[in-house]
Amino acid sequence: MTKPHVIVYSRPGCHLCDEAKLAIAQSGLRDRFTFEEVNIESDHALLTKYKYEIPVVMLDGAEIFRHRVNTEEFNRLIQVKL
Repeated sequence: MTKPHVIVYSRPGCHLCDEAKLAIAQSGLRDRFTFEEVNIESDHALLTKYKYEIPVVMLDGAEIFRHRVNTEEFNRLIQVKL
């Protein structure tokens, strides 16, 4: 079975991005999903799309959070995918 895949779209110096990554790390489920962080500054299309909207958290290609991550809701969404 494939683990759920989490992507966080962020950029350096973004305090909300740091908070989102911390909330995900505190989920206690880190071994149950794969994690990828994408710097939106590395891709012009991503920078244009998400410039004022980061962080954006995706789970298996679907947006689940924007700006802030709720750890309890994150845990629930991961559990549903397992």
